[in-house]
Amino acid sequence: MGPKLMSEDTPAAEPVHQDVISWMASVPYLVGTPAVFLFGFIVDNFGRKKALMLTSLSMAACWSLKIYSTSTWALILARAIVGFGVSGSYVVTPLYIKEVSEDSIRGTLGSLVILSQNLGNLLVYIAGEYLCYNTTLWICLSVPLIHLLLFITMPETPSYLLKSGKVDEARGALAWLRCRQPVSDRNTFRAFRITLTITLARELCGCLAVLHFASLIFNQASGSWVLNANQQATLLGVVQLIGSCTASTLVERTGRKPLLGTTCLVSGVSLAVLAGWFAVRAGGAAVPVTALCLCIYCDAAGLQPVPFVIMTEMFSFQFRGTVTSIVIAFACALVSIELRVFQPLAVSIGLHFVFGCFAMVCLISTVYIVFCVPETKMRTTEEIYAEFMGKGKEKNRDCEASVTRL
Repeated sequence: MGPKLMSEDTPAAEPVHQDVISWMASVPYLVGTPAVFLFGFIVDNFGRKKALMLTSLSMAACWSLKIYSTSTWALILARAIVGFGVSGSYVVTPLYIKEVSEDSIRGTLGSLVILSQNLGNLLVYIAGEYLCYNTTLWICLSVPLIHLLLFITMPETPSYLLKSGKVDEARGALAWLRCRQPVSDRNTFRAFRITLTITLARELCGCLAVLHFASLIFNQASGSWVLNANQQATLLGVVQLIGSCTASTLVERTGRKPLLGTTCLVSGVSLAVLAGWFAVRAGGAAVPVTALCLCIYCDAAGLQPVPFVIMTEMFSFQFRGTVTSIVIAFACALVSIELRVFQPLAVSIGLHFVFGCFAMVCLISTVYIVFCVPETKMRTTEEIYAEFMGKGKEKNRDCEASVTRL
């Protein structure tokens, strides 16, 4: 969309300056930093369901504003609103999925968050290619409105109801979710440290920068690969969707740790190849485009979805909302800085050096994942913490596990 907004036939009121495009790319993450703390407060005091409905209201407000005005200020404000809503969805959606799903499908459902996001991106890219600007906006507006209507019928999570002292309501909600009749500080800090580290790896692996500024990379590496902006976006959307499908398929079969480590390693290698190509400018356009697509694929297949799954599985429900808010705020701050400085750094020191740094982050993170990150598949919080202490699996379940398993 960046090249389209800067062109003479822009849907905006006037062609948008390149510096404004950089701000539009980074402002959602800038707004997301304080927003996640607000959503952390909301999920713990008003419930997961109400917080999710608030995210849909935010998304509806974003698309409504874009329909109402095409001014630069409206586009930036809409990006800020979508940053508020998306950051909230990253806080609340993993919590809701974790607290309503069974252990056997928890990883698959958790990875569907990124799959749904990438599927939505692809559909918007395709709509932008074949439909007019306003029609695309109306389609986008309909999605959060439909979600609001449908989600009214969903229950609050049993964990939140239990935390609020509503034991009978928690049993009823759990029975509804399972289609059954109702039935009558040290380890936390270590888990928090691991979560922050894999979040750091996820955000500084360079995939988001590659995705946001893919048109710049395509243009510099184009050669015989002549693709317009929409075709580039569609190609990346297809790659993301394939990666998300891979994550949903493999996350329960291989486990969280192998999938995260493998995608991090492959992403590092692809970024190193990309850095090498930009350093020597040899080998044809197929090399950088393939490396770029492989990087985006690995991001969707493991680097983006798996840390969310691990994060929700390593904390009991008493801490989950607070930890998720802090981690997402940390991620938003990192991404905001990364996207703001990527293009100036690429101009001043060269793309090869920037991608080399990203590759180094991925390779170092792979080593950390192999030796420090526990496997969380089919394990309770107590079992994970017992591994931290070297005791093996414990038989006692915490309060959440006793409610989750009827």
